[in-house]
Amino acid sequence: MKALLMLENGATFAGTGFGDEHDVLCEVVFNSAMCGYPELLTDPSYAGQGVVMTYPMIGNYGICYEDAESGKPWLSAYIVRSVSNVASNFRCDIDLNSYLKAHHVPGLQGIDTRALTRLLRESGTMRGMIAYGDNVDTEAMKQKIAAYQLESCVPEVSVRGGNVYGDGAVKIALMDYGVKSNIIRSLVARGCTVKCFQWDAPFEEVMEWKPDGIMLSNGPGDPKECGKAITELKKVYAAGVPTFAICLGHQLMALAQGFDTYKLKYGHRGINHPVKDLSTNRVYISSQNHGFVVDEKTIDPAAAKVSFISMNDGSVEGINYANGKCFSVQFHPEACGGPRDTGFLFDRFLKVVGGERL
Repeated sequence: MKALLMLENGATFAGTGFGDEHDVLCEVVFNSAMCGYPELLTDPSYAGQGVVMTYPMIGNYGICYEDAESGKPWLSAYIVRSVSNVASNFRCDIDLNSYLKAHHVPGLQGIDTRALTRLLRESGTMRGMIAYGDNVDTEAMKQKIAAYQLESCVPEVSVRGGNVYGDGAVKIALMDYGVKSNIIRSLVARGCTVKCFQWDAPFEEVMEWKPDGIMLSNGPGDPKECGKAITELKKVYAAGVPTFAICLGHQLMALAQGFDTYKLKYGHRGINHPVKDLSTNRVYISSQNHGFVVDEKTIDPAAAKVSFISMNDGSVEGINYANGKCFSVQFHPEACGGPRDTGFLFDRFLKVVGGERL
């Protein structure tokens, strides 16, 4: 079926549909990864977004359920240059088109994704709409896009509350803002018992479980819309509980300490983002998926110091806090698919849980 993508600035891209072909409004972003699309599709951080892949052909190795980062795809739409009709992989459970159709995710293919990516890079992330059919009403699309506002998706993606994983000696309470499965796997593989709590769970409820440490997960959207979580994280820090935060959790902890965040022009989304460890001057390649960052100008040097920065734009990629028990990173050390250069940060967290100070 014919399909049309329209952006809020009026730009249009005509192609054909795949997946579940129904009209959808979303925030249009791009990802530069060449592989790892099954993990991307099931990453809750993409909730509410239409994801454009810069790599031209997607789907050639199908979908393997074992690789999923959650129980279903969370993105609003998937936009690619070309979908492979052949899924060649001995581990493949289902082809991409059938998978998206089964989970009611609309797709768009056959457009110039390079031109679309350049437009998003130059003009910034934009709202958009995909409409299907031979004669779409472009005026109605413009009105719907203008009226569309993306609300916080964290309550929607925080679905693991109460779940317990592993049976190790170290008890880690995981605040689920839209956690990826590989964060849980990374902790369990290191001898942890992980219990998930809802995104807005009271600090007192979490501490009733008597955790040895607290993990703050990734998640979608603007951190400032998670006021309840920020309030509880102030209590976490004041109590001195060893804490490691990733992505959205990193931003929420910063807001809890009185720092500020802002929205990037087009975000960091891909598996090849270089970050620099300021303590060693060593550069690591990281997987990233975020549209907001902590504003370095608002960080109180008496309360925290920047630990990692982006080599692309100099933005904050990590923070160590003054109590010596809390640290955070903007990127994904648990990356899959993607580089595993920074997996050692989970080991660092367990050392902090064991009594070491940063």
